Amino acid sequence: MSPDTRTQSKYDIRVASECQYLPEQSDPEQGVFRFAYTMTIVNAGTVASQLISRHWVIEDENGRIQEVKGLGVIGHQPLLQPGQSFEYTSGSELDTASGKMHGSYFFVAEDGTRFEAKIAEFLLTMPRTLH
Repeated sequence: MSPDTRTQSKYDIRVASECQYLPEQSDPEQGVFRFAYTMTIVNAGTVASQLISRHWVIEDENGRIQEVKGLGVIGHQPLLQPGQSFEYTSGSELDTASGKMHGSYFFVAEDGTRFEAKIAEFLLTMPRTLH
Protein backbone atom coordinates (compact mmCIF):
# COMPACT_ATOMS: atom_id res chain seq x y z
CA MET A 1 0.00 0.00 0.00
CA SER A 2 1.42 3.40 -0.94
CA PRO A 3 1.74 6.11 1.74
CA ASP A 4 -0.82 8.29 -0.09
CA THR A 5 -3.47 5.57 0.04
CA ARG A 6 -2.78 4.88 3.72
CA THR A 7 -2.98 8.58 4.61
CA GLN A 8 -6.16 9.12 2.64
CA SER A 9 -8.00 6.23 4.31
CA LYS A 10 -6.84 7.34 7.77
CA TYR A 11 -7.89 11.00 7.32
CA ASP A 12 -10.86 10.87 4.97
CA ILE A 13 -13.51 13.55 5.46
CA ARG A 14 -16.39 13.58 2.98
CA VAL A 15 -18.39 16.78 2.51
CA ALA A 16 -21.78 17.12 0.78
CA SER A 17 -23.75 20.31 0.20
CA GLU A 18 -27.36 21.21 -0.50
CA CYS A 19 -28.44 24.78 -1.26
CA GLN A 20 -31.72 26.62 -1.52
CA TYR A 21 -32.80 30.16 -2.34
CA LEU A 22 -34.70 32.00 0.42
CA PRO A 23 -37.29 34.20 -1.33
CA GLU A 24 -38.86 35.34 1.97
CA GLN A 25 -35.50 36.80 3.12
CA SER A 26 -34.49 38.23 -0.26
CA ASP A 27 -35.27 41.53 -1.97
CA PRO A 28 -34.24 41.29 -5.63
CA GLU A 29 -35.22 44.92 -6.33
CA GLN A 30 -32.68 46.01 -3.70
CA GLY A 31 -30.02 43.51 -4.86
CA VAL A 32 -30.38 41.21 -1.85
CA PHE A 33 -30.36 37.49 -2.58
CA ARG A 34 -30.17 35.13 0.42
CA PHE A 35 -29.44 31.44 0.32
CA ALA A 36 -29.35 28.64 2.89
CA TYR A 37 -26.92 25.78 2.53
CA THR A 38 -26.82 22.53 4.45
CA MET A 39 -23.46 20.85 4.83
CA THR A 40 -23.03 17.19 5.78
CA ILE A 41 -19.56 16.27 7.00
CA VAL A 42 -18.72 12.57 7.37
CA ASN A 43 -15.58 11.07 8.89
CA ALA A 44 -14.97 8.20 6.45
CA GLY A 45 -11.46 7.74 7.85
CA THR A 46 -10.16 5.56 10.66
CA VAL A 47 -9.05 8.29 13.11
CA ALA A 48 -11.28 10.62 15.16
CA SER A 49 -10.87 14.18 13.89
CA GLN A 50 -12.04 17.58 15.07
CA LEU A 51 -13.18 20.38 12.79
CA ILE A 52 -11.27 23.47 13.94
CA SER A 53 -11.99 26.14 11.33
CA ARG A 54 -13.54 26.92 7.97
CA HIS A 55 -12.50 28.90 4.89
CA TRP A 56 -15.08 29.87 2.28
CA VAL A 57 -14.62 31.57 -1.09
CA ILE A 58 -17.92 33.04 -2.30
CA GLU A 59 -18.24 34.54 -5.78
CA ASP A 60 -21.25 36.35 -7.25
CA GLU A 61 -22.12 36.43 -10.96
CA ASN A 62 -20.21 39.72 -11.38
CA GLY A 63 -16.99 38.03 -10.24
CA ARG A 64 -16.98 39.77 -6.83
CA ILE A 65 -15.26 37.48 -4.31
CA GLN A 66 -15.75 37.34 -0.55
CA GLU A 67 -13.58 35.20 1.69
CA VAL A 68 -14.87 34.01 5.03
CA LYS A 69 -12.58 32.44 7.61
CA GLY A 70 -13.41 31.52 11.16
CA LEU A 71 -13.34 29.01 13.95
CA GLY A 72 -15.73 26.09 13.76
CA VAL A 73 -19.10 26.07 12.05
CA ILE A 74 -22.21 27.68 13.55
CA GLY A 75 -20.45 27.91 16.91
CA HIS A 76 -19.36 24.26 16.97
CA GLN A 77 -16.04 22.45 16.55
CA PRO A 78 -17.38 18.91 16.25
CA LEU A 79 -15.20 15.90 17.05
CA LEU A 80 -16.13 13.19 14.57
CA GLN A 81 -15.37 9.60 15.40
CA PRO A 82 -14.84 7.24 12.43
CA GLY A 83 -18.21 6.78 10.73
CA GLN A 84 -19.82 9.77 12.45
CA SER A 85 -21.33 12.72 10.65
CA PHE A 86 -22.23 16.31 11.49
CA GLU A 87 -24.81 18.35 9.61
CA TYR A 88 -25.50 22.06 9.86
CA THR A 89 -27.32 24.78 7.97
CA SER A 90 -25.97 28.27 7.46
CA GLY A 91 -26.52 31.07 4.98
CA SER A 92 -24.98 33.42 2.48
CA GLU A 93 -26.06 36.69 0.91
CA LEU A 94 -25.22 37.87 -2.58
CA ASP A 95 -25.78 41.09 -4.52
CA THR A 96 -26.68 39.03 -7.61
CA ALA A 97 -29.23 36.29 -8.36
CA SER A 98 -26.56 33.61 -8.58
CA GLY A 99 -23.08 32.74 -7.49
CA LYS A 100 -20.96 29.90 -6.23
CA MET A 101 -19.06 28.79 -3.14
CA HIS A 102 -16.19 26.46 -2.35
CA GLY A 103 -13.66 26.15 0.42
CA SER A 104 -12.16 23.89 3.04
CA TYR A 105 -12.44 22.74 6.62
CA PHE A 106 -9.31 22.49 8.76
CA PHE A 107 -9.16 19.40 10.99
CA VAL A 108 -6.89 18.05 13.71
CA ALA A 109 -6.96 14.28 14.16
CA GLU A 110 -6.70 12.74 17.63
CA ASP A 111 -3.17 11.58 16.74
CA GLY A 112 -2.16 15.24 16.20
CA THR A 113 -2.16 15.18 12.40
CA ARG A 114 -3.46 18.41 10.84
CA PHE A 115 -5.22 18.30 7.48
CA GLU A 116 -7.75 20.06 5.28
CA ALA A 117 -10.96 18.67 3.83
CA LYS A 118 -11.87 20.36 0.56
CA ILE A 119 -15.42 21.58 -0.02
CA ALA A 120 -16.36 21.15 -3.67
CA GLU A 121 -17.86 24.12 -5.45
CA PHE A 122 -21.65 24.41 -5.35
CA LEU A 123 -24.03 26.92 -6.90
CA LEU A 124 -26.17 29.56 -5.25
CA THR A 125 -28.97 30.24 -7.71
CA MET A 126 -32.30 31.98 -7.58
CA PRO A 127 -34.88 29.93 -9.49
CA ARG A 128 -35.81 31.65 -12.76
CA THR A 129 -39.39 31.76 -13.93
CA LEU A 130 -40.42 31.85 -17.57
CA HIS A 131 -43.36 33.98 -18.65
